[in-house]
Amino acid sequence: MLKISSGIQIPLTEFKFSYARSPGPGGQNVNKVNTKVTLKWDVHNTTHLPEAVKLRLTTKFARRISKAGDLIVTSHRFRDQGRNVADCLSKLREMVESVRKAPTVRKKTKPTKGSKLRRLDAKKKKSSVKKGRRPPKMDD
Repeated sequence: MLKISSGIQIPLTEFKFSYARSPGPGGQNVNKVNTKVTLKWDVHNTTHLPEAVKLRLTTKFARRISKAGDLIVTSHRFRDQGRNVADCLSKLREMVESVRKAPTVRKKTKPTKGSKLRRLDAKKKKSSVKKGRRPPKMDD
């Protein structure tokens, strides 16, 4: 069971793991052992995520979703398969956690009178500094 939060738990039976030879660390071991892990998860057909979270997940990570509708996460950071499986699951947990809460909508506000005055004063100061850099005018 992959526990994201108190309300979101995904059983490991929903994930499909595949293994391949890894380009990562391991020396000659890389040529012999399948240590790279690819996790595939059918996000659209899962019943363990709320619809709003599914929608945010599929829009934010659209590049990671295959044409078949599977979310794909890979890991080849470690030399052994078990740690790479755990790494894939932690990456997935972080992805779901990042979209679990809906983003807060910004409330539009008008600038205060004080901020307008400070902005105009700063513009006047900058103008006078630049005016002081000009060469003096030659009057005839």
